[in-house]
Amino acid sequence: MRIFKKRREDTCAVQSTSCEISKSPFLFATALGVGGASPHRFSPQLALSNGQLIFRASGMKDFRQMKQRGEKITALTAYDYPTARLLDESGIDIILVGDSVGMVVLGYLDTTDVTLDEMLHHTRAAARGVKQALLVADMPIHTYDTPVQAAETARKLVDAGAQAVKLEGGLSHVAQIAAITHAGIPFMAHIGMLPQHVREQGGYRIKGRTQMEVEALLEDARAVEDAGAFSVVLEIVLTDVAKQITNAIRIPTIGIGSGEHCDGQILVTHDLIGLFPWFTPKFVSPEARVAEEIRRAARAFIERTRGTAG
Repeated sequence: MRIFKKRREDTCAVQSTSCEISKSPFLFATALGVGGASPHRFSPQLALSNGQLIFRASGMKDFRQMKQRGEKITALTAYDYPTARLLDESGIDIILVGDSVGMVVLGYLDTTDVTLDEMLHHTRAAARGVKQALLVADMPIHTYDTPVQAAETARKLVDAGAQAVKLEGGLSHVAQIAAITHAGIPFMAHIGMLPQHVREQGGYRIKGRTQMEVEALLEDARAVEDAGAFSVVLEIVLTDVAKQITNAIRIPTIGIGSGEHCDGQILVTHDLIGLFPWFTPKFVSPEARVAEEIRRAARAFIERTRGTAG
């Protein structure tokens, strides 16, 4: 009980900070970067991204209505123009420029080394290939430590071509989320296993194994909904717990390694198509073996070139 009391106290503190930002003209203007900052496509008057107005104004799908209709939401990652264009042409609902780019493209051990400049670069590339899907960009680690920084980072990603942003965290980040949504920028939440905290969490561990974890996840989900998220990613959460969370909130849950009861599913495209053969998560069943095809084509080219030499 002491832990939950502390979580509630922390929640009150960050929610209070969020309210102060929205009430104070100076703090709110600072959080939105008003005065000298480049404008983005979303209006501060849109308020919360899970409200109806922002969906109509930005032209994005109303994912809450999709949840109500029982229509599953589909999402995949892309970090470059051709992949984003192919996914968009395939009819995917959401394309995420994830900080997973650090592992499957840039060769980092995890996502903790990914920088904002790298995310801006890959967001610009992916944005050039997207016409229909919602393009969401991850906010890399330590680019949203404060509400003001979060709003600034979100605006930079929107300026690079993103239509929405995502950061990791629930109760602990409601002030940051509120700053983003009050700026009129659609926001996707991410709770459960948090890859940016993989080192302190001791690996990629399933969440929701204890009643304490279940209660914390439910609190996180309700908090991000109240802060204005239009959806929430549930990463590596026990299936029954993911179902419980899905039934407890009005915004859609988008699962990755969290079972079939979520309102949608997201995967790293490299995992789906077998482009990163050195590691495949246990919950992924690749639909293709692109790495094998690349090796086969490269060997064929080598043999053909050497066979005609001289």
